[in-house]
Amino acid sequence: MKKITIAILMLLGTYSNASAELGINVGVSGQMGVFTGQGSETMGTVDKKGAETAMAVFGYGSIFVEKDLGQYLTLGIDFVPDSMSSETEERIRDTKAADTSTVTTNNVKVAFEDMITAYAAINVTENFYIKAGLVEVDVITKESLGTGGAYPNTSMDGTMLGMGYNKDLTNGLFVRAEGTYMDFDNIKLSANAGETKFITVTSLAGLSGKISVGKSF
Repeated sequence: MKKITIAILMLLGTYSNASAELGINVGVSGQMGVFTGQGSETMGTVDKKGAETAMAVFGYGSIFVEKDLGQYLTLGIDFVPDSMSSETEERIRDTKAADTSTVTTNNVKVAFEDMITAYAAINVTENFYIKAGLVEVDVITKESLGTGGAYPNTSMDGTMLGMGYNKDLTNGLFVRAEGTYMDFDNIKLSANAGETKFITVTSLAGLSGKISVGKSF
């Protein structure tokens, strides 16, 4: 969160220092992405099933505001107001002791909310640009654990790299087509209920395509 806050303050500073020049772009985007990651669950010191790889397809919209700093450099902030939810993962645990057998069901679902990206874009040609930025997203856990306990919410930081094509239209309007790659840091969540349980998520990354429409001022 600290890195994103610093980037936002820097961007706001460029507004105040060059407000008379404007050079501000605002717009909306539609994006479709494919994300993959590995997850594992540990109870005590025992890995319950080993790391599993999952893939999910997300579609979402976002809004953005940018400040042009000369001919080649642009600073921007992109915010996703939508919530993106994973599929529900069900795990059934059959515990046997003596002549009895106890079956418990764990359902885990994760929602990603308030994703914000602070980025810098460099114009390579009149229309083609490359960009890089920092990403932060809130991770909201929505689980029903038959074994008891609950996993806390958290946030993930990541990085973004992308490239795109910008086409200026009339009256300050523009359209863009862009491809991006996101890579997120690993996270580890713990829940204490009798036995200590952990969920670890690693190698979360994704590719996405974006279409944007905006206006320059």
